[in-house]
Amino acid sequence: MRLAIGIATRGRAAILGEVLAELLRQSRAPDRVLVCHVTEDDIAGLRERFLRVEFLASPAGLPRQRNAILDAATDCDAVLFLDDDFLPAPDYLLVTERVLQAQPGCVVTTGTVLADGAKGPGLSVAEGRAVLAADHYEDDPLAVTPHFNGYGCNMAFRMAPLRAHGIRVDEALPLYAWYEDIDVTRALGRHGSILRLAGARGVHLGAKSGRVAGDRLGYSQVANPIYLARKGTFPWSHAIPSAARHLAMNALRSLVPEPHVDRFGRLRGNLRAVADLLRGRAHPNRILDF
Repeated sequence: MRLAIGIATRGRAAILGEVLAELLRQSRAPDRVLVCHVTEDDIAGLRERFLRVEFLASPAGLPRQRNAILDAATDCDAVLFLDDDFLPAPDYLLVTERVLQAQPGCVVTTGTVLADGAKGPGLSVAEGRAVLAADHYEDDPLAVTPHFNGYGCNMAFRMAPLRAHGIRVDEALPLYAWYEDIDVTRALGRHGSILRLAGARGVHLGAKSGRVAGDRLGYSQVANPIYLARKGTFPWSHAIPSAARHLAMNALRSLVPEPHVDRFGRLRGNLRAVADLLRGRAHPNRILDF
């Protein structure tokens, strides 16, 4: 198989450099590494360090950047999307390839996240590497389980069904694009299985730089699930609880907010989205008006 690794990046050149250095340790080297940036500052100093990496420019927005990578990877059988702050274990790509070869009906894979800094204050590169070094997985490296969706920080797409059915990352989900991973992988999952790989392992640092403002994220937490439910890629039975859960969490935690989370901003965005839903004008791209 020809396998590409695709990374959409914005405002994290230093961390991206560490991720690219980790890719040099892959036991199965990628055939292509595609990094899509918005400005040259996003990749400052990296062209000279990583001569085999292909750097692409696109307009801002995670879906636009990921689509640019898919458009460039026309000669590849699969594309593994990694966040610009995800550190993969050395066998990650090898395990992904072997599962795709052994499971021809699999259209999406997602790995095992050993630690996820997105659920807390974030992890440093040193902390992420320490987690990888301490991981000694000894069970079947090709063990898989069915999964609801691919997790955006580490998910691979089989390209043939994606091309055959004209599936794209939805550019109506702007900027950070809350739940774009659910949307595109559930759309692709209509044509095969989505599998979680026990042996493809890594750490998501959850870096806080480059994130959207709290009110924009809060709006997306409510508006995007409803948009996807109407579109048919996210069941209503998941969409409504998801929006309600985030609204309740932001309301409760705004009483004693964490230092690394803008709970008041998120809550304002949540309430603005609810008001727009009641008026019949909620849409993901309204965050561009904030």
